[in-house]
Amino acid sequence: MNTFGRYLAADSPADKADVVLTGVPFDGTACFRPGARFGPQGIRFWSDVLETYSRPFDADLLDLKLADAGDLPVSSADWQAASTQIYRMVKNILLQGAVPILMGGEHLITLPAVKASADAFPGLVVLHMDAHLDLRDDYDGLKLSHATVMRRVMETVGPGGLLQYGVRSGTKEEWKLSEEKATLLIDLDALSGIFGSRPVYLSVDLDVLDPSVMPETGAPEPGGITFPQLHEAILACRGLNLVGADVVEYCPLPGGGGPSGAVAAKVVRELIFLCAENGRDAGCKM
Repeated sequence: MNTFGRYLAADSPADKADVVLTGVPFDGTACFRPGARFGPQGIRFWSDVLETYSRPFDADLLDLKLADAGDLPVSSADWQAASTQIYRMVKNILLQGAVPILMGGEHLITLPAVKASADAFPGLVVLHMDAHLDLRDDYDGLKLSHATVMRRVMETVGPGGLLQYGVRSGTKEEWKLSEEKATLLIDLDALSGIFGSRPVYLSVDLDVLDPSVMPETGAPEPGGITFPQLHEAILACRGLNLVGADVVEYCPLPGGGGPSGAVAAKVVRELIFLCAENGRDAGCKM
């Protein structure tokens, strides 16, 4: 962990918190620029420039039961072990009645988190914000990769269980599959009507933002949304039955990274308010 030791104002004990942050410094399948394993400590560092108060949510971190459980001791060389650690961590947080928010790390960390959430909450749906479809069946022969993660997620949650926003990149086969499965979200205002009271897991890959806003990602993709547009998408999730979330693919440049770390930290802050406001209405089935 960084000099500040934890995310801004996250000073509640993990077993007493309503929202629990956990860093997952894994980037073992990075296919362009590695370094997302340094994302959690970068997010914590840059959180110190933020205010604890969010005007759009009219809420303050100081009023929340928020914990930072530190980083999982994962190895980027051993996905099998890392996957098991992530699953158990998310399961334990859900069992205590809190909402987990993972700070990545690469996007593959979402898969075991979704599996744990789906085991706890039957009927789970996943809202995925990203530049890339991530629907390949394999990448360089690997079935488990950050380039295949949403294909594996879709297999986990079943038909109609995946909805994607902000996507602008994919192979021809991925776009065809996306059209067949109707995964693309067209209207943010339709979210509550689509999901209803079903439990929701929200995954935000920071490369959904344009590289002019968020250059420090593992695979920047031109043509992305602005921060206000991403914030609008987060606000559109108010009222959903959120049971978990993650923010992934922040890849700080050497030397501590640039101010895009503040962008990543603010996305995490707004997800904290979102999860604290309307998380965990459904009963845990574990």
